[in-house]
Amino acid sequence: MTTPRLETALTKLVGVRHPIVQTGMGWVAGPRLVSATANAGALGILASATMTTEQLGLAVREVKARTEEPFGVNLRADAADARERVRIIIDEGVRVASFALAPSRELIAELKDAGVVVIPSIGARRHAEKVAAWGADAVIVQGGEGGGHTGEVATTVLLPQVVDAVDIPVIAAGGFHDGRGLVAALAFGAAGVAMGTRFLLTSDSTVPDAVKAKYLEATVKDVTVTTAVDGLPHRMLRTELVASLEGAGRVRALAQAVRRASGFRKISGLSWPQLVRDGVAMKHGKNLTWSQTLLAANTPMLLRASMVEGRTDLGVMASGQVAGLIEDLPSCEELITRVLTEAAHVLATLPTAE
Repeated sequence: MTTPRLETALTKLVGVRHPIVQTGMGWVAGPRLVSATANAGALGILASATMTTEQLGLAVREVKARTEEPFGVNLRADAADARERVRIIIDEGVRVASFALAPSRELIAELKDAGVVVIPSIGARRHAEKVAAWGADAVIVQGGEGGGHTGEVATTVLLPQVVDAVDIPVIAAGGFHDGRGLVAALAFGAAGVAMGTRFLLTSDSTVPDAVKAKYLEATVKDVTVTTAVDGLPHRMLRTELVASLEGAGRVRALAQAVRRASGFRKISGLSWPQLVRDGVAMKHGKNLTWSQTLLAANTPMLLRASMVEGRTDLGVMASGQVAGLIEDLPSCEELITRVLTEAAHVLATLPTAE
């Protein structure tokens, strides 16, 4: 079956066939998922925050061995070794650098000088305006429906605000999983959509089957926003762990944070000073307790427990609200073909003015 084509400012900017982005989810967006997405014609984003720099270099080379299509790497702009990771991206010829937080003007310039497309993720119009002024090539705009750390403004309100505010391509995220959503995003003025939960729930995703089953069982009401995990609004599946964290006192929460921080330090290769430094960077400008600061620095451990180890009882399962609408596990190729086919059908059947 031939997949319909939709050419937009996004496809032209990064050289992919379809205006769809697979987001850089920690412990989820590894070489297999990214290369499957790229081979299917969309933009796969490799998650690097949960990797050491050595692991990142190996992962990039593995993706390159699996596909000749463009792909990207997601970075934490506030990480102590962000510049070292940028150098890996440049040296390996990665097409796109995406950021979970706004990168500095200097990092944007360094990447752009090397021919790398810079696409930060933002959750407010003012942030989009700032990175656009600093030279970002495009932005991913995530509304409150999106999984993981999220904001309060719905995509349908935030997206048109940002489209009207900047003159660079805008990619819509938060609440997208099908062709109807893609058409709606294009109607709002976006150049494409970015999806996380929908790609997590594919056969190409390495997330354990038991965890995928929990997502497929979830209803829309089973997806909640909590600050109990790391002090920041975090959208995830409601589980017994989430409930226990919400009910924990300060002393218990601090003990849990120290224990998990120790585990993450061993896996990530970070020293205690580096871990604390990263936590302080997250604490900056936010009213977090020190237990929340430690949890913020090692939230990857909670994600790893579920996304790698399959521990639905001990892990955190970040999730967009669309989990309540997803019922199957297609391959990336099947998913993208389905989305584009449905989008083409919707566009063809829209009523026209007479």
